[in-house]
Amino acid sequence: MGLTIAQKIIQAHLLEGEMKVGEEIALRIDQTLTQDATGTMAYLEFETIGIPRVKTERSVAYIDHNTLQCGFMNADDHRYIGSVAKKHGIYFSRPGNGICHQVHLERFGIPGKTLIGSDSHTPTGGGIGMLAMGAGGLDVAVAMGGGAYYITMPKMYKVNLTGKLRPFVSAKDVSLEILRILSVKGGVGAIIEWGGEGIKTLSVPERATITNMGTELGATTSIFPSDEITKKFLEAEGRGEDWVELKSDEDAVYDRVIDINLSTLKPLIACPHSPDNVVTVESLKGTKCDQVCIGSCTNSSLLDMLKVAAMLKGKTISEDVSLSISPGSKQVLRMLSDCGALGDILASGARVLECACGPCIGMGFSPNSAGVSLRTFNRNFEGRSGTADGQVYLVSPETAVASALAGTITDPMTFGKKLSVSMPRKFLIDDTAVIAPASPEQAKDVEVLRGPNIKPFPAANPVTDVIEAECVLKVGDNITTDHIMPAGAKILPYRSNIPYLSQFCFGVCDKSFPERAKKAGESTQRSYRCI
Repeated sequence: MGLTIAQKIIQAHLLEGEMKVGEEIALRIDQTLTQDATGTMAYLEFETIGIPRVKTERSVAYIDHNTLQCGFMNADDHRYIGSVAKKHGIYFSRPGNGICHQVHLERFGIPGKTLIGSDSHTPTGGGIGMLAMGAGGLDVAVAMGGGAYYITMPKMYKVNLTGKLRPFVSAKDVSLEILRILSVKGGVGAIIEWGGEGIKTLSVPERATITNMGTELGATTSIFPSDEITKKFLEAEGRGEDWVELKSDEDAVYDRVIDINLSTLKPLIACPHSPDNVVTVESLKGTKCDQVCIGSCTNSSLLDMLKVAAMLKGKTISEDVSLSISPGSKQVLRMLSDCGALGDILASGARVLECACGPCIGMGFSPNSAGVSLRTFNRNFEGRSGTADGQVYLVSPETAVASALAGTITDPMTFGKKLSVSMPRKFLIDDTAVIAPASPEQAKDVEVLRGPNIKPFPAANPVTDVIEAECVLKVGDNITTDHIMPAGAKILPYRSNIPYLSQFCFGVCDKSFPERAKKAGESTQRSYRCI
């Protein structure tokens, strides 16, 4: 019996266990990434392990989440991460260099390698054939120290693509279609491999959009083959030597096979407040929108931005709409500037934000009260935008622009002339904002810098085999990361301060929960949270 792409990578990195669905396996990890919202805690954990230097092939610390720097907390965290990275062998991507997943795809990702990151959308790397998975900060710390990453051996799903996307239908619509088919639970316990003749029509940025959104399916990860299209992308990034061919065996067996005809897809939109609440854009025609946001790790590539610029060229956005554009990396922003596309974007009345996550995590650009916001992001959870009653829809860049121009939700297939956008043969290579770590000899003299908001771990007791405690919270279905711990400019700066951060845990579900959990813990000398 042949192997899938993911099974081949797992087999090559297997340290413990057997590749039997449902069995625990341990994997060797080649690369790690962190971002600053979760990174401070991950590096505090790594320091606690006591290993002087990372043992991965490549570990990168990105600053892309808490770049608003409102108060000293974010800046202190960035200073800490930069110093600990220099000391322990980690590359440091400075604020403004770009979103971790976009930059890693451009500059560091390698087909066939394993990658875990302290961010749930790390599967973006599957767009170039990596086995890329989101993980907890402690898992990343252990992997940086040379330890194994443990997962349950997943099932294998295959999505066969046929045909070719029509004008103004894009990779985002493919992502929304698979969410419509499978739901936000449909990928749980599975790796989704994308194949079929249709993938030959998709560039690496388009593939990365699809693997990025695979996170919303609950999938372990998603992956594309590494083929000539992958090779062309890596060569354009000056990294042709990193390319290897990866494909599944012809007799590979899948637990489920799904067929999607790209030629029949229409522009789709995910309605509030779930990525799988998908309908056609056409069905919401005329709905007033107040705000449009283009960017995030899902749709901020050069290809996406060039399409946006082409649609905006010579036009002005509706006076009733506020439009933000967030390029995914400094590379993307500079190339937009050099080719004149940035000028077309600015002339339309759009606001260009820095190369960071920004509005996606409620870090600025929140919509007005009960405002309708169309976003090219991957999540539209309730309150995530920073506005409690904001009505957030997920759309493609094409739908976003058409709607920003009209002032209402608009099917981009009615836009008119066909776009002519192509990828460059060579990308602009500028790694000046990536700081290499000190050598092992120099690292001895590097001081790790800590701010007053960076708190040590609270003392904890070992977990016993049997736990008896009061259940202080019972929640419903489809609980998201934002229910557990809200994002946004007011809370994210405290990710390195567990005692303070804990005050917001499950606050979206029940504001009294943190205090009740604390009291329950005091009464039993332990604090248990039963979900």
